[in-house]
Amino acid sequence: MKKILLLLFFAPIYIISAQNKNPSKTIVSISGVVLDQDTNKPLEYATIAFFSPKLQKNVTGGITDEQGKFNIEVETGVYDINVEFISFKTKNLLKQKLLKDTNLGNITLKLNTEALDDVVIIAEKTTVEIKLDKKIYNVGKDLTVSGGTVSDVLDNVPSVSVDVEGNVALRGNDNVRILINGKPSGLVGLNSTDALRQLPAESIEKVEVITSPSARYDAEGTAGILNIILRRSKLQGINGAITLNTGYPVSAGISGNLNYRTGDFNFFTTSGYNYREAPGNSFSNTQFLNNTTDGIDNSDSFLNETREFDRIRKGQNSNIGMEWYVNETSSITTSFLYRSSDNNRNTTNTIVELDSNQEILSKNLRFDPEIEEDITKQYSLNYTKNFKDSGHKLTFDFQLENSSENENSKITQQNITSIELVNTLEKQERILLQTDYVLPIGKNNQLEVGYRGNFNKLNTDYLVQLEENNSITTNTDLSNDLIYNERINAVYSQFGSKWNKFSYLLGLRAEDTKIIIHQQTNGDLSRKNYTDIFPTINLGYEISKRQSITLGYNRRIQRPRSRFINPFPSRSSITNLFQGNPDLDPSYSNAFDLGYLNRIGKLTLNTSIYYNHSTQVFTFISEDTGDTAIIGSDENNSGTEVPVIRRTPINLTSSDRYGFEFTLTYNPNKKWRMNGNFNAFQNRVKGNYNGENLDADNLSWFARFNNKITLPAKIDWQTSIFYSGPSENAQTKNDAVFSMTLALSKDLFKEKASLTFNINDVFNSRKRVSTSTTTTFISNSEFQWRERSFNLSFTYRFNQKKKRDRSPKDFNGDDDFGS
Repeated sequence: MKKILLLLFFAPIYIISAQNKNPSKTIVSISGVVLDQDTNKPLEYATIAFFSPKLQKNVTGGITDEQGKFNIEVETGVYDINVEFISFKTKNLLKQKLLKDTNLGNITLKLNTEALDDVVIIAEKTTVEIKLDKKIYNVGKDLTVSGGTVSDVLDNVPSVSVDVEGNVALRGNDNVRILINGKPSGLVGLNSTDALRQLPAESIEKVEVITSPSARYDAEGTAGILNIILRRSKLQGINGAITLNTGYPVSAGISGNLNYRTGDFNFFTTSGYNYREAPGNSFSNTQFLNNTTDGIDNSDSFLNETREFDRIRKGQNSNIGMEWYVNETSSITTSFLYRSSDNNRNTTNTIVELDSNQEILSKNLRFDPEIEEDITKQYSLNYTKNFKDSGHKLTFDFQLENSSENENSKITQQNITSIELVNTLEKQERILLQTDYVLPIGKNNQLEVGYRGNFNKLNTDYLVQLEENNSITTNTDLSNDLIYNERINAVYSQFGSKWNKFSYLLGLRAEDTKIIIHQQTNGDLSRKNYTDIFPTINLGYEISKRQSITLGYNRRIQRPRSRFINPFPSRSSITNLFQGNPDLDPSYSNAFDLGYLNRIGKLTLNTSIYYNHSTQVFTFISEDTGDTAIIGSDENNSGTEVPVIRRTPINLTSSDRYGFEFTLTYNPNKKWRMNGNFNAFQNRVKGNYNGENLDADNLSWFARFNNKITLPAKIDWQTSIFYSGPSENAQTKNDAVFSMTLALSKDLFKEKASLTFNINDVFNSRKRVSTSTTTTFISNSEFQWRERSFNLSFTYRFNQKKKRDRSPKDFNGDDDFGS
C-alpha cells in the first residue's frame, strides 16, 4: 500500500525526469563506500550528487545504506561528484570521466569543526548544541512526547515550563516569543496555547532556546525566544515517516512527513490529523468581606463554584512545499500551510452560596456548550543567493497569513427561561517582509544587515444576544467590534568575529511601531507610536575544548497580545470573568546572562546566572467590578445578588528578576542516559493600582529530571519528573506542582519502526492550587486543564535514519530542518 501511494504521489515527477533523459547515451553504474575519516565507520544516509558542468545542474544522486555503500546509475559523461553528510566537510571529486561501470572505492569525510558562532563543538551522541546566542535541543529521542503535541515537547525542554493552562514560560517568565523555523507562523495561530496543543510532536525536529537573542531576531519577548524547527529532509530520493497514535481519554491521530529530492527539486510535506477528548475541572471558594447587598449585611458569606470541562478537539494541519535549486548558488523555497480545528467544549458551572455557618443560601446551575472553529492559511516564499565566498549570502522572505477563529456559545441557567447567545469572531491578516545580507570579512569576521516588516490587522466581532419566547434581542451594551492594527518596521546590523579562543557578536536593532485600536461604538480607544533601539552583545571564550564561558546582554520589548487588550468579557461564569485592557502600554526589559559549559568525562554541566530588569511590567489582578449577579432564583425565591470578580492585566512600575539555572547530563554507558535541569529565580515587583500597593517579592524554582535506560530485549524505558515550587505575587499565592510521565519503547523491523507507550501525569497531580487575597474577598481555587492520559503510538520510517547524533547543515550553510 505504501509503495502504491508513493507511486501515485511522485509519478508525474518520474515521468518528466524520464522524458528529459537522452536515450542515445549509455547508462553506467557508479559505486563506492563513504566512511568517517576519524573512526573509519560507515556513514549511513550520506548524500552523493552528480553535477554536470555542461548542463550546470545536478542530474542525479543517491544515498548510502547502513554499510555506507552506494550504487547509482548515471549517463556516461564528465561529472563533479559531491559527497555530503551532516556536520562533515563536503568532499568534491572534480571532473570525473564516467564512461563505464566504476567503483570509486572508499571515500572518507572529515568532521567539520568550523563555525563562526559556535562556542563548543557538539560531542558525538549529544542532544544539546551550544552556540554563542542560543542552545539547541534535539527532541527526536524523547519517548515521553511520542503521540503527544508540541506543548508536550516544550514541557520537556530544559529552561522551559508549561503550566496547567498550557502557558509557556522560559526561566519562569511567560513573555516568550514562539517562532516556527525562525518566523512567526500560522502554526501558532491566534491563540498560541490552543494551537500548540493541536500540533503533533512528531512534526518537530528540534527546539532552539534563545535566552540572549542577537539583533537578527525580533525584539519581542522579554524572556527570550523559542524557535521550533520542523522536520524537513534534503536527502536524495524518497524518505519519510508516519506515526499512528491512540489513547485514553479517547484520542486518535495520524501524522507524517514525506520528502522527495530529485535533481534540482526537493518536495516536502508534513501533515497530521488528531482527535482528543480532554476532560478538565476547576473549583473555587470565595469569601466576601464586608459584603452588603439590598441593605443586608452578608459579611463572611461564601461562594463555592465548581466547573466541569468536557472538551473534544479535532484538528488537521498540512504544510506542503517545494525547494528549487535554481543553480549552484541560488534556491527558491515556496510552501503553503493549512490548519483547521473544530473544538467542542461543554462547561457545567455549579454555584452555591453559603452563610458564615455554611448553610446554603442559594444555588445556581449554568451550562455553556461552546463550539469553536479555527482556520489558518499561510503562503511563504524564500529566495536565497549564495555568493562565491563561503557564508556570503542574501536572503529574501515573504509571508502572507489569514486566520479566523469563530466561537459560539448557547448559555442556559437553572430556573431562567432566557438563553444567552454569545458569538466571538476573530479575523487576522499578517504580512511579513524580510531580507538579510551576510558578508564574511576575512576568515573569522562577519557582517550582517537586514530589514523586517510585520503588518498585522485583527478584527474581533463580539455579539451577545438574549433568546426568550422565540424572540432574539441584542445586548447593545456588550456587543461591539474591535479592530487592532499593528505595523512594525525594523532594521538591524550586527558584526561578529572570532579571535583565537574569543568570540563576539555585537548588534543594534531599531524598531518603529504604530498601533491603532478602534472600537465601533467608541471610535479610537488607543493610538500608540514609538521608535526604540535594541542593542545586543554576545561574548564567548573557549577555555579549552571542553570548557567555555558566554556573556550576553540584550534589550527587549513586550507588546500586549490580542487577549490582553480585548475589552470584551468572558461569559463562561456569571461571577468570575476575564477582561482585557486596551490601554496597556508595552513593557521593556534589559537582560544579562552569564553562562558556563564544562564536559567532564561522561558528565556535561551547563549553567547560567541571569538578571532581568523590566519596566511597565504586565501583571494580572483580580478586582470587584462593582456589578452583581443573581443566583438561585426560582418561583419562590427572587435570588441572591453576589459580586462579580474580574481578572485583568495592568502595567506596574518595574520588576527585577534574578536567576540561576544548571543542566546536568550524564551518560554512564550507551544504554543509560540521565539529565536534570534546575532553575531558581527571585522576582521583585513594584507598583500601585487604584491606591492598592502591589509590591511583591517572590522566590520560586522548578526542577526537571529525565532518566532513559535500555532494558533487556532492547526496550527503552524513560521517566520524566517535573516539580515547580510555590510562587506568589501581591494578590495570589500558588502551591507547588508535581507531575511524572513514564514511557516504554521498542524498535521493530530492524529499527524501521517503533512502538511507544506512555502515561502522562501518572499521579493525576498536575493542578494549579492558589489563594487570592484582596481588600474585598479571599478566594481559594483549584484548576486542572487535562487529567491523566495514556497513549500508544506506532512510527514507521522509510529511507530515514532513526537517530541523528549531529546537527546537519543545509544548502545555505545554516542549520538544516533535517528529519
